[in-house]
Amino acid sequence: MIVLGLTGSIGMGKSTTAAMFADEGALVWNADEAVHRLYAKGGAAVGPVGEAFPGVVVDGAVDRGRLAGALGRDGTAFRRLEAIVHPLVLKGRLEHLAAAARRGVRLAVLDIPLLFETGGEAAVDAVVVVTADPEIQAERVLARPGMTRARFEAILARQTPDAEKRWRADFVVDTGRGLEAARAQVREIVGTVLAPGWTSPRRGLPPGGEAFQ
Repeated sequence: MIVLGLTGSIGMGKSTTAAMFADEGALVWNADEAVHRLYAKGGAAVGPVGEAFPGVVVDGAVDRGRLAGALGRDGTAFRRLEAIVHPLVLKGRLEHLAAAARRGVRLAVLDIPLLFETGGEAAVDAVVVVTADPEIQAERVLARPGMTRARFEAILARQTPDAEKRWRADFVVDTGRGLEAARAQVREIVGTVLAPGWTSPRRGLPPGGEAFQ
């Protein structure tokens, strides 16, 4: 099974691109959705997050608003939260990939916004970065309800710059050229990695050799 890491800064069109990979037959795993499941009632993160941040659990689920407030009051809080959540996300991802491999899935795409920031590029066969011109990115993000320029810039400050992402990528999808152009790029990437003889540029291993071990 070939495993691609899909990433991109806020407003670049990563979710749309992930859907395009799904349309091409790829199995898509979404890191943000995995975190939502961990925070939901009965989720594995509810207990430990509640212990680390008293008052953020409401009706058996992590209240994201309260959690955001707790994070804002403590400079070390993000690191403590990541120490709880990241191992749980990784466990779920590995289980998901292992099950997919047993089912004979040929191509899996891991939709991970902070792929480079968390070192996740080491566990995939190739990295796809979604990009667009800065003007297009800003227009998309600032059109979101409740978004401000200050909040946008704060989010960007926590993310690897787009230029560095593109430099570290194995494939790039430019959504600023329109949906059909982006879809054509996705189709070309799928055709490339599924072609006989394609080799992972990241590990020098057969595709998927270590992605779910």
